[in-house]
Amino acid sequence: MTNKKFHHGLFVGLVTLDFIYLAESAPQNNQKIVASDYTVAAGGPATNAAVTFSYLGNQTTVMGVLGSHPMTQLIRTDLASYKVAIADLDPSTTAVVPVSSIIVTQSTGERAVVSINAVKTQASISSLPSDILQNIDIVLIDGHQMEVGIAIAQMAKAKNIAIAIDGGSWKPGFDQLLPFVDYAICSSNFYPPNCHTAAEVFAYLSSLAIPHIAITHGEQPIKYLNCGNTGILDVPRISAVDTLGAGDIFHGAFCHYILQESFTDALAQAAKVAAKACQFFGTRRWMDSQQ
Repeated sequence: MTNKKFHHGLFVGLVTLDFIYLAESAPQNNQKIVASDYTVAAGGPATNAAVTFSYLGNQTTVMGVLGSHPMTQLIRTDLASYKVAIADLDPSTTAVVPVSSIIVTQSTGERAVVSINAVKTQASISSLPSDILQNIDIVLIDGHQMEVGIAIAQMAKAKNIAIAIDGGSWKPGFDQLLPFVDYAICSSNFYPPNCHTAAEVFAYLSSLAIPHIAITHGEQPIKYLNCGNTGILDVPRISAVDTLGAGDIFHGAFCHYILQESFTDALAQAAKVAAKACQFFGTRRWMDSQQ
């Protein structure tokens, strides 16, 4: 942990354009519905985490594939407004940026998502800038650009830079990345090979000598393993308006607080930020609220 007034984080992974609708429910087959609200924003686990990290007062760079398709201007404008810099891994591509369509159910805050991830936009490590880790204090990797993520993790480890992963779900290549990780912050859907329970996930990650591990469970308590010590953290109870991006926001806030506080305190503070975000529609409006 350091005491700088602000920190610089690098967030590696998926960059999407999100179209988010608030409606009574998701549509059935052959049904048309009218949304009561909508918003458009840059999205993806690493991207939403980067925006949160920046909002909390840090210098922030998101690394992913963006390119030069006209639709990327919407992403660039959104990220610029939140002071997030972009390290584009393939600036010459004219391919359409991955797009997500999300419907949030008005009564529950639950979301239904149709998207395409970064499978068609995988970058090569040959595109990595040599100075990308200059002045970086923490790296978050979401696994959507796995080859690049592994290379960045190796470089960061050599420089004693903190490395966190967003373990939303298991992705091929995580087995090569995880040995470099300091903080494995996983969802309840993260199951490495041959793991079927949280206990097995903790055992698997511990076998890789990861010192700090947490598994989030939405509105349920967070389970953690901190340097061999297990525990449970309650999360704030709220009436959720929209759960979209809550995990991403949690990861961005965690990266902010872990540079100042203990592991358990950082988890608790991140849970508070994510809970606030869930009380607003979309992934940005919570930042504009004074509550």
